Amino acid sequence: MDAPSNPYESPADDGTTVTIPDRLAGDPSFWATTATQFFGAFNDNIFKQLLLLVAVNQALQGKGETDYQGLAMVVFAAPFVLFAGPTGYLADKFSKTTIIRISKVLEIVAMAMGVAAFFWYDQLGMTGLLLVLAFMGFQSTLFAPAKYGILPELFHGRDLPKVNGVFLMTTFLAIIFGTVLAGILRDSLPGMLWMASLVCVAVAVIGTLTTIPIRRTSRATPNAKFTMQAIGIPKKTRQLFVQDRSILKALLASCMFWLCAGIVQQAVNSLGKVQLELSDTETSWLGGAIGLGIGLGCMLAGVLSSGKIEFRLVQIGAWGILLCLALMALPGGNHGHLLGLWGSLPVLVLMGIFTGMFSVPIQVYLQAKAPEDQKGQVIAEMSRANWLAIFLSGFLYSVFDQVLIWGDLARCYLFGFTLLIMLPVALFYHPQSETLESDKDTQ
Repeated sequence: MDAPSNPYESPADDGTTVTIPDRLAGDPSFWATTATQFFGAFNDNIFKQLLLLVAVNQALQGKGETDYQGLAMVVFAAPFVLFAGPTGYLADKFSKTTIIRISKVLEIVAMAMGVAAFFWYDQLGMTGLLLVLAFMGFQSTLFAPAKYGILPELFHGRDLPKVNGVFLMTTFLAIIFGTVLAGILRDSLPGMLWMASLVCVAVAVIGTLTTIPIRRTSRATPNAKFTMQAIGIPKKTRQLFVQDRSILKALLASCMFWLCAGIVQQAVNSLGKVQLELSDTETSWLGGAIGLGIGLGCMLAGVLSSGKIEFRLVQIGAWGILLCLALMALPGGNHGHLLGLWGSLPVLVLMGIFTGMFSVPIQVYLQAKAPEDQKGQVIAEMSRANWLAIFLSGFLYSVFDQVLIWGDLARCYLFGFTLLIMLPVALFYHPQSETLESDKDTQ
């Protein structure tokens, strides 16, 4: 296809060209994609937190019953690990606008299944909810490569940093609001969670409607053939990881971080419900505090980096995370936890800030360091590797849960176990800070 004659025009899937507005604020597609992203993340966090609260409350009702949060995390992450490659292929084979709309319709289906699973919970139990969660994970896996891959096709290159920044901000707002709302719904509708799940259906419908103004994009590789490489890691990308150890180390550091993040999310719910005996709303405040901190930390990392890949922030973030994990693990005081609810909230916000400082430079490094013709593949593999780490966090949390039950230990020690996993990253991952310009010069 010939390049558009006007730099402000973009080819559409039907062979016509569409004009890209010069100003981002006046572009309906910008507001539509932002709203679609927000409602998608908002819905994910409402339903997932509702399910996690059901899982941890089920453990409370039995005698030494297993906390099924770990299994739920495994089920949700599995589709990302298994189908990241094939869904990336579909996003390039077909118009990303079409894929986004199909995935949002599937979200409505998933949330309707959630209503049924909650309504017949007495008959289906956790099995029904976990099946819905698996389908929801597949829907999110289909949505993810299209929602990020469409941005360079919809907007001017100069606007991409701003668009990604807005996406990041709205994502963490969605995490905060979704997590907290789930706790409120759980407390407000005891025994009637199918009604709470109706909220998820409504959000899914709204999110589907927001896709309508998104410009239709062309198919990136309409003649692409599906190969087994779409399932595994492409040979060229594997060679890059072997030859450039700095990229491989950054990828491993990112994986270790997400492994810990997955455990912490479950540990917070367990601490709140099992040890501190908080309501579902108060427990969700704890998760929302981390989301608030991460948003602040990401913004702070962007300001302090000043266009550089500032790895000193990674070191500060790593040791800061360890400090907060140590504080969260301290026994004593009421319910055997020194900080309690009100002491935990500021510490968790601070942990979120350090989390943002740790993760942003690594992500920027992986995007900038990869060769131009492999950036998409490296980013895709980074996403796949991070979700594999989250997948494994479910298994590790289940192991830690059994250790605590066997030893009759307080739930706050979950944070201590997580500290031991994160410690090697802080001790041994010490890359040098660099600017993007000097990086290019040395290649």
